[in-house]
Amino acid sequence: MSNETIELIGHIIDSWTLPRVWDTIMDRGGNFAVEEMRIGTHKTDPSYARMKVEAPNDEVLELILSELMQFGAVLVQGNDAQTAKVEQQGVLPAKFYSTTNLPTQVRLRGQWVDVEQIEMDVAVVIDRAHNRASVKPMHEVEIGDEVVIGHDGIRVIPFERARDREAFAFMQSNVSSEKVKVLAIHEIAQQMRETRIRKGKILFVLGPAVIHTGAGRYIADLIRRDYIQVIFGGNAIITHDIESALFGTSLGVNLQSGEQVEGGHRNHLRAINAIRAIGSVEKAIESGLLKVGITYEVHKRGLKMVLAGSIRDDGPMPGVINDMQAAQNAMRKALPGVEMCVIVASMLHAIATGNLLPATVRTVVVDINPSVVTKLADRGSFQAAGLITDAELFLRELAEALA
Repeated sequence: MSNETIELIGHIIDSWTLPRVWDTIMDRGGNFAVEEMRIGTHKTDPSYARMKVEAPNDEVLELILSELMQFGAVLVQGNDAQTAKVEQQGVLPAKFYSTTNLPTQVRLRGQWVDVEQIEMDVAVVIDRAHNRASVKPMHEVEIGDEVVIGHDGIRVIPFERARDREAFAFMQSNVSSEKVKVLAIHEIAQQMRETRIRKGKILFVLGPAVIHTGAGRYIADLIRRDYIQVIFGGNAIITHDIESALFGTSLGVNLQSGEQVEGGHRNHLRAINAIRAIGSVEKAIESGLLKVGITYEVHKRGLKMVLAGSIRDDGPMPGVINDMQAAQNAMRKALPGVEMCVIVASMLHAIATGNLLPATVRTVVVDINPSVVTKLADRGSFQAAGLITDAELFLRELAEALA
C-alpha cells in the first residue's frame, strides 16, 4: 500500500470539508486513518485533522491527493515545492501541478508564498530570484521555466461557508418564486454598490439574448452610472447591439413592436458591413453613425470590452478577436481589480470566464436555462451562484434597484 499523511485546518466541519475528504478517499479506492482531530469550540474557531491516506498504488494515491488539495489538504512532511524545468516550448514537465481557482500558496525556502493571479487549469511557475510564484497556461511556458510538480509544498485555501450571513448567502438555495428572485436581485445590487464604494471593478459577461430581449438599454444605463467597468462577450453581442442602434432590430425583430421586419434577417449583416466599411467602431462614433447602445457607451467612457469570436461568426465585427489564445490573454489582462462578475445569458463565455476567475471574485450566473446556471459550479468555479430567470427581467429589476 502507498500512503501519505495529510493535515486539514480551518472550518472543516461546518463547511462539510471533512466528510467530502473522506468520501473522496473512499470513492477513489483508498482508505484513511485519523491520527489526530481537534474540533473548534466556537463558530470562529478553526478545527484540525491529521490522517494517513492509503491507496493500493502510487497512481491511485496521486489521484486522491490531487483531489484532496482543493479541500485544503497539505502533506505533513513540510517539504518545499518540487519543481522541474520546461524542456520543450509549450510542453509541461511530467507530473506538473494543475491549479484550481482557489487561493493557493507554495513553500519556497521554508516560507509559504502566494501564487499570483491564480486561475484554474494552469501551471505554477517559480521565480527563485525574487521568491515569487505565478501561473502560466500550458501554451505560454518557455524552455527553462521552473514549474511546480507533484504535491509537496502546495497549500490551497478551501472555499468555506462564511462565518456570518453575507450578500450571496441567499443564492445558495433554490430560487423559484418571483418574489425570491426580486429579493436576490436587490441583494446583487447591494453587492454592486459595496464593490464600487471599495473602487473594485465589476465585470459583465453578456450574451446576445441581452439585446434580443430589449435589455441592452439597461446595460447602457448601468455603464453610464459607473456600475460596469469591464465587458466580455462575443461577436454576437456587439453585432446585435449595433444592429439595434442602427436599425432598431435584433435578428430582424423590431425591438419596440416585437414584430419581424421585412428583410430584417439581413440587418445584422448590414450592421457588420457598415462598421467594416467605415473601418472601426471608433470611426463610426466619430462620424456620428453610431450614437447609442452598449458599444457606444463603452467606447465613449474608455471601458475595457473583450470580444472573443467563434467559428459561427458572421463578419466578424471589427474589434472581435478571432485567435482564441489572444482572446484568453486579453481577458486575463482585463481582470486585475475585478471583484465581482455578473454573467447574463452566455453559456460558452460564462465557462471561459469562470476558468479565468479566482474564487475570490463574487460571481452571479443569470440564465433562463437551469443547466447553464449549474454548469459553472460543476466545472470548478466554486464561488458561482445562480439565478434562473429571463435576462430582460433581471436587468430591468437590477437597473431599478440601483437607481
